[in-house]
Amino acid sequence: MKAGVLYSGGKDSSLIAVILDRMGVEVELVTVNFGVYESWKPAFESASLLGFEHKILHADLEIIKEAIEIILADGFPHNGITHIHRSVLELVAESYVIVADGIRRDDKVPKIHLNEIRSFEDRNNVEYINLQGFGYRSINRLGSHLFKFRRERTSLENNSDYEVEVRYLMDEIHEKGTSNTIFPQHYQTRVIGWK
Repeated sequence: MKAGVLYSGGKDSSLIAVILDRMGVEVELVTVNFGVYESWKPAFESASLLGFEHKILHADLEIIKEAIEIILADGFPHNGITHIHRSVLELVAESYVIVADGIRRDDKVPKIHLNEIRSFEDRNNVEYINLQGFGYRSINRLGSHLFKFRRERTSLENNSDYEVEVRYLMDEIHEKGTSNTIFPQHYQTRVIGWK
């Protein structure tokens, strides 16, 4: 049985991969790319350092364009990023019996609700696993025992989240710097090896 774990290279998606691996599930880390920017590179590096197989899933550019329109209409990224995540889950479900990601209880985005999860599992005949029972502090504590990681201000070069390609394309389609008015500056972690 193989699990497709949506992978950004951060400690959340790394943790769910380790949990599944230790349970005896064959794990393949999957980073989605829309062909806008090679945002998969940091995730590939993290996956390699942890010794997991990594795959790039090429997705339709229309998904990200739709997300940009949602984000611009809303004036904030939440619904647009969630739109991407829902679409990506459907894509991953085409190839795996288990679909997993690092979404945790207190994540603001993407946010997938219980009724959506049940519908997703039933429609695709898959098992969906995430970290929604875990809060930030728990993930941080567990991740700190397992991984070496770097906490950095988010940039194009240091993460593989959907946000990277969204920002890149948004600035390309609209005026450069448009994404800075919508996406708040924030920090994130990237796994750089085992402890």
